[in-house]
Amino acid sequence: MRFGYWLPVFGGWLRNVEDEDMEASWEYVSRLARRSEEIGFDLTLIAELNLNDIKGVEAPSLDAWSTAAALAAVTERLEIMVAVRPIFHQPALLAKQAANIDRISNGRLSLNVVSAWWATEARKYGIEFDAHDDRYARTAEWLDVVDGVWKEPVFSYEGRYYSVEENVLEPKPMQRPRPTIYAGGESPAGKEVISAKCDAWLTHGDPPEVIAPKVEDMRARREGLGLPPMTFGAAGYAVVRSTEAEVRQELERITDVRQSAKGFANYQDWIGNTKLERQVSLEDYSVSNRGLRSNLTGTPEQVAERILEFERAGLDLLLLQFSPQQEEMERFAEEVIPLVEGAGVGVGA
Repeated sequence: MRFGYWLPVFGGWLRNVEDEDMEASWEYVSRLARRSEEIGFDLTLIAELNLNDIKGVEAPSLDAWSTAAALAAVTERLEIMVAVRPIFHQPALLAKQAANIDRISNGRLSLNVVSAWWATEARKYGIEFDAHDDRYARTAEWLDVVDGVWKEPVFSYEGRYYSVEENVLEPKPMQRPRPTIYAGGESPAGKEVISAKCDAWLTHGDPPEVIAPKVEDMRARREGLGLPPMTFGAAGYAVVRSTEAEVRQELERITDVRQSAKGFANYQDWIGNTKLERQVSLEDYSVSNRGLRSNLTGTPEQVAERILEFERAGLDLLLLQFSPQQEEMERFAEEVIPLVEGAGVGVGA
């Protein structure tokens, strides 16, 4: 299992807790990223939203791509996965930018392609917002262009959404044949595009028994296309404590929706513009990305056993959230990761 985490570019993950002591600043995220690779984390995911959907649209949020470029220069081992939304970026230009960051990082960049969900944000930034299945049709063409300009010396393309004529992109990314392209999607349109054009599939939080058949479905789709195997990852919010009583106390704190719900309108917007297989409750919403559904909560031994269950379900990567981020990551690295890396020695005893 590889351990990744969401970089707190929004100042936290809890929609009900106003101040998580995780400032949305370069000072904080750069310190966190440098420390994370020292203590055993493999990857950071930098989400891309121009407005803050967690703390409220008036709250600060960091730009994903400039942050990624800066982190590429100050880290040494960490994979830098940057979310990118096709409707916000022309593909050949984004491919050029990404290739440069990949070289700055010495081959550590990856993309998380997100077909977008927030119509209000798009409108506020002057971006045309497609209907759901049209967004995936656009994404399919976008991926064709990015892949083509990364791989071919000269590349031309003519599609419904994009066209390029005799494009030359140099220098190419350091990684061959290309940086890893991750994507998440639960709709039929999303799964069709991802299985055909991406390298890895991501999902929001869910228990292993829910994720396992989804992984099998994506594997079957991939095999049916005659393409190399994919890798798989899922989100999860981790709460590690010495006793179950301490765990319950922390869960009550972070799911108390009466504290604050500034982002509730954004939640309604999200639900209205996605096609999820399961509905999301307000308590699920209190922690972003359905993180609590993964149930990575408990004593170190309980959480490590849960991670092993995710491995058996077919996952290669966990994208974790913590609050406050650095303090809880330190705890997780010290108390949980060694149990998992020891292949379950002492786990569940």
